[in-house]
Amino acid sequence: MLLASILLASTVAATPSVRAVTLPEALAYARDRQPRIKSALAEYAARRAEARVPRAQWLPQVGATAQLFVATSNNTTASYLGVPEMDIPRIGGSKSMTQSTATWSPSASTIAGVGVGQEVYDFGRISAQIAVADANAAMAKAGAEVVALDVALGVEESFHAVLAGKAVLAATQDAYKRALTHRDYAQAGTKSGMRPPIDLTRAQADVAALQVRLVQAETGLRTSRAALAAAMGSDELEIDAAETAPDLSLAPAFDEAMRTAAQRNPAIVAALARRDAQHAAVSAVTRELLPNLSASAALTGRAGGAAPSSGAADVPYGDGWLPDVANWHVGLILQWNLFDATVLARRAAAKAHEDAARAELDLARMSVGLAAERAWLELDAALKTVPGLQTAVDAARANQAQADARFKAGLGTIVELADAEALLTNSQLELAVGQFTVARTRAALGRVMAQTTGRKAP
Repeated sequence: MLLASILLASTVAATPSVRAVTLPEALAYARDRQPRIKSALAEYAARRAEARVPRAQWLPQVGATAQLFVATSNNTTASYLGVPEMDIPRIGGSKSMTQSTATWSPSASTIAGVGVGQEVYDFGRISAQIAVADANAAMAKAGAEVVALDVALGVEESFHAVLAGKAVLAATQDAYKRALTHRDYAQAGTKSGMRPPIDLTRAQADVAALQVRLVQAETGLRTSRAALAAAMGSDELEIDAAETAPDLSLAPAFDEAMRTAAQRNPAIVAALARRDAQHAAVSAVTRELLPNLSASAALTGRAGGAAPSSGAADVPYGDGWLPDVANWHVGLILQWNLFDATVLARRAAAKAHEDAARAELDLARMSVGLAAERAWLELDAALKTVPGLQTAVDAARANQAQADARFKAGLGTIVELADAEALLTNSQLELAVGQFTVARTRAALGRVMAQTTGRKAP
């Protein structure tokens, strides 16, 4: 009796310290806190940021440069380096290149300027790059939806596992209490000589076995609560599931389930986005062989300290140390990569990746279809078994009541009572497992159909 009191008291005392949540609360918490969802959303945000990169090519580019050199100037009286930030037209006089006039004496050369470059017409190159980036963002979004659905499925399964664990614990506790009562009856009957000693030993054996099962049931419940906390992404060690009525509503029509899964499942959406991205990549690489038209404008000041080849004796003020000779330009630049074997090889590789993406799409559609069919069949079968399990519990409860009455009246044996108790306990456990199977398969079907969880029916 002392051990029984300790076991029952420990179960009752542990319950209030564990926070209980409803299924919608658990799902909402997971959406906000689950690290897997946060990681997937961060990846999606990064892809969206990358999608803005090719669009920025339509914005003007403004650059500036300032350069100072001390060097020989046997080729030009103004020396400067080309920089990617701005276009610098070639202006300057050339000195003679004969050996007799060449000199190794340095002269100063300076240049400073500011320029603007603007894309005018790209023949679809930027649009193709944008399509690739958008498709990659769509893949990341679909991937985030896959993660969100997987997390929701884990939360639902863990939530209903807690409910099943509580049902198992309650059935075990009831059986344990009845076993204690039967043992006491057997003990009293044995002392009075109304019962054979075998009744008492059998009752004691039943109590000992149920003590073990009670510990196992409590441990299983605590494990389920810990799994629910982990699935939600909570720092708490355990989270309890608030009691809720089992959802025994009918499964959706088979054709509807298959059609919805084919249209909304994020695995298919991701495969479609991957195929579109590879197709856009082929177009983007191909358009690298097309012309590109851009505009350029700049205002520069430059000066070289060497005397020009025209024979003029004057050099700019400052002897090349001050860029005081002003120039400006406005122009259009047409560039055309007529042949590039590397680009052609990259295009062939992109086409191969596109073929692979099409094959992945076909595989995803087949896998989703099989998963939807299996989930629907499992849910349908689970729903059909619950009424029979409930009938079995009702019959077993009536049988146990009759066996208990016969035992107390001295008409039944302890074996008959033990069989009735085992039948009742097992039928209650099977009903709990059956209800859990319905909830689990309903959640699995909702996962395949990509529907919001925490509702009555998928």
